[in-house]
Amino acid sequence: MKASARPVHQISLRLHDVSQLFNSMDPTPFLHRDLDPDAEAFIESWAHEFPSTSRLQLIVHLQDAPREGEAGEIISEALHNFFSYKAELTQRELRQLMSVGRRSLLIGLGFLSICLFAANALSRGEIGPTMQIPKESLTIVGWVGMWRPIEIFLYEWWPILRRQRIYENLGHAHVRIEMAEKGDHVHAVETEKPHAAEGGARH
Repeated sequence: MKASARPVHQISLRLHDVSQLFNSMDPTPFLHRDLDPDAEAFIESWAHEFPSTSRLQLIVHLQDAPREGEAGEIISEALHNFFSYKAELTQRELRQLMSVGRRSLLIGLGFLSICLFAANALSRGEIGPTMQIPKESLTIVGWVGMWRPIEIFLYEWWPILRRQRIYENLGHAHVRIEMAEKGDHVHAVETEKPHAAEGGARH
């Protein structure tokens, strides 16, 4: 039985010109320029709405035609470069977190072992109410020392991995540049209402 195809979701932006898509204050060459913060936040917010296994299409509607040197293929490559770079940064962030998690786990296990050993030493022989308190306290403190690695390995890693996959999807998204019809009202960053199986409109 063939596996079902990955769903395709569309993100559409309406802009006056290309300058609203990229950060005008970034002095780097066009192909490696950062996105405008508003455009970046808009694209990422929609991408997070879709499953991380989705294929994405970015459709950019422009009121003004791109200048020479800003052809559709170059804009597409610049978008891919930007999100692929963010995917690499997120992958590095995940590796650093897992490294911290492993070190925390070793420290936590060592601390827990010491606490349990001390608690076990206190439990030898008759234990009165006075000694029961430090024994239980050592056991509790030992397990508290395991809080950080447990938090990392249970909760913190998977949102970062999801963010990495979303950036990877955006880094391979199909980009299409379309010219808006004359007389169309265009906002700085605006989405048109996608079709079924695509995200709803945001204003």
